[in-house]
Formats: sequence, structure tokens, C-alpha cells
Amino acid sequence: MEKLPKIALPAVFVLIVLVILISKSAITIDSGHAGVLYTLGSGVDPERPPLDEGLTFVAPWNSVIEYEVRQQEEPETMSVLSSNGLDIKLDASVLYQPIYSDLGRLHKEKGKDYLIRVLKPAVRSAARSVVGRYTPEQLYSSKRDAIQQEIFEETKAIVEKQYIQLNSILIRDVTLPPTIKEAIERKLKQEQESLEYEFRLVTAKKEAEKVTIEAQGKADANKILSASLTDKILRDKGIDATLKLSQSPNSKVVIVGGGEAGLPLILGND
Repeated sequence: MEKLPKIALPAVFVLIVLVILISKSAITIDSGHAGVLYTLGSGVDPERPPLDEGLTFVAPWNSVIEYEVRQQEEPETMSVLSSNGLDIKLDASVLYQPIYSDLGRLHKEKGKDYLIRVLKPAVRSAARSVVGRYTPEQLYSSKRDAIQQEIFEETKAIVEKQYIQLNSILIRDVTLPPTIKEAIERKLKQEQESLEYEFRLVTAKKEAEKVTIEAQGKADANKILSASLTDKILRDKGIDATLKLSQSPNSKVVIVGGGEAGLPLILGND
């Protein structure tokens, strides 16, 4: 009984050490995240695959650096110059995520703050380059989609070589100097009014052409009809009409040869 405490104390100590080691070795990686293993002897091996989400065990003297590998959004506000030197403000959203298979290389070469070191400078550089090729009017109206696509393509060419997957760049707003914005809006309004006036002129011209064509058609038809109506045809049509009237049940008197052209006359009442 006296020896029991001497045996129990080391056992308890060993148990406590084991619990500490296990707790240090068990790493839980959150959903949508992956881990980069850092070993005490050699650091990060860029060729080693990332650790997947869930529970994993590592040596207690090693550590795991966790990265979010889902798509992330970074709002970005930039001041850039247009082709004529005016200051333009762009509000954009950058959608990105680290390339999963290159997570070790990303950590070794760029670190966890790769967003500040790589992505933001690349977006700003591409935006300055692209916007500098356009006028404020193009930025404000017709070329916004094209500018957005060009910024995306130029940024992607920079970051995809640095282990970052760029999914999209969305231009939320383009802010021009107030005086420039008002001038552009006036010009657009005048252009719209001019297009509307031209449309009315074209419509009126087409309607006049339609009326002219219809009138010409009627005149040509009457001309052809007049040329084809001889005295004999007219007498024959008069005789046909008289015969149809004579077949009517109403009482009447038919006088043959009573008209100026020798056509029958019909006298009668209901």
C-alpha cells in the first residue's frame, strides 16, 4: 500500500504528458479551408499536398498554417486617370481564391498576406493601364463592360503565375467629376433627342411614300380600266344589268330601246 503512491504519480504524469501531446497533435481544419504543414526540421515543403478539412494528426513539434480555399470577395476602391488626364474613381469587387494544389508554394513564396502583396497591386496596376486608354464618356456609358473584362484579363495574367485563381472583377460604380458627369449627361440627352427626331422624319417619309404609291396604283388601275371600256362593252353590261332587274319580283315596265344609247328603260314601282 505504501508503494502505490510512488507508482501512481509517474503514471499520472505520463498520462498528462500523453494528453498534452495528443491535444497538440490533433488539428481540426475548418470547412472550406486547407492546411500547409510546417515541420520543425525543414519548414514548408512546396511539393507536399495540402491537408484537407477535418481532423488530422501531426507531430506536436510541427504546426499547420490554415488557408481559406473557397472563393472570397475583396472590395476595392481605386483612383485612376482617364485618357485625357481626368481623375476617375472606380468601385470594384475582386473574386478570387488560392490555387489549392499550389498552396504550399503560395505560403513559401508569398505568405498569408498574399492579398496585400500580390492581388491588390495587380488589380490597381491593370485598372490604371486599362482606364488610361478610354475617355470619361466611354467609362460612363458604352465601354464599361469592355473595361471590366480588360481589367480582369490583365490582372489574371499577373496573378495566375503567383498561385492565385482570379474568378472575376466586377465594376460596381464609376464616379466622374461632377462637371464632367453633367456635361456627358447633357450630351447623351441631346443625342437621344436627335435620334428621336430623325426617327420621326424617317417614319413620316415612309408614310408619304406609302400614300404616293397607293395613289399611283389607283391612278394606273383607273387608266387601264378606262382604256378597256368600249361602247360595245358598256352596252353589254347595261343589258346584263337590265335583265337582272327584270327578274326582280317588284312590278315594272321595260321599254326596249328607250335610252340614249339604245339600252332598255325600266319603269315600275314596288
